[in-house]
Parts: sequence; C-alpha cells; structure tokens
Amino acid sequence: MNVIETDRLILRHLTTEDGAFLLALMNDPSWLQFIGDNGVRTLEDACTYIVSGPVAMYARVGFGLYLTALKEDHTPIGICGLIKRESLEDVDIGFAFLSQFWSPGYAYESASAVIAHGRQVLGLQRIVANHLTR
Repeated sequence: MNVIETDRLILRHLTTEDGAFLLALMNDPSWLQFIGDNGVRTLEDACTYIVSGPVAMYARVGFGLYLTALKEDHTPIGICGLIKRESLEDVDIGFAFLSQFWSPGYAYESASAVIAHGRQVLGLQRIVANHLTR
C-alpha cells in the first residue's frame, strides 16, 4: 500500500515480503554503526522484526516506518517514517538508507514528505528527531 509519493520515491507499508531487503539494510555497516545491532541475522529474524515493529505500529497508531523505493523501478533503497516510541512523549522521525543511496538527496526528500504527511494528513502538531545512544 503506497502511503506517500514524491517526484522520485514511493513510500509504502513494509510487509514480510520485504524481509530480504530489511535483512540487508539492518546488517549494512552504516546501520550497525549509527543505529545499532538489532540481532537480525536471518530472513526469519527480519520478518519477525517487520511484524512486531512497523506492522504492529501501523495497527496501533496508524503510521510507522515505510519502505522507501525508487519510483522509476521500485528498487528498495531504505526506510523512512514516523515512530511513536513508548518511552517518548512525541512522535519521532526515523530513516535509514543503504549507503549507495546516500548522495542524491533521497533521505531529505523522503523525510520532508513524511513530515508533511504527518502534519497535513495525520494532524500531528509536533514531530521530533531524537539521537538514540547505545
């Protein structure tokens, strides 16, 4: 289900069919360095993460992290979305991209679209970005 479209990107709900991509993303050196090791080592682990994380959040609050893909050929390049963490009062924006897709401005494009969606469609008054430390 497409949630947001930009000039170059499609952001849609994650499903277990995205397990292989998420497995690769969560084991990319940049994810491990900047986000942390979630212990996702197998396709089954990735699918469990998708169901217990983003899919559960869609059901609970109506939004979450979205798979971000190139519009032209639907190549998955990362994730971007809004997160409602139990430990935080505010909604948080989060994103991660495979390192080969960092330079062309995809993170900025998707994050800008997610913030606009949060304000205009979801009616959120405040969206924050938190730096989580390990």
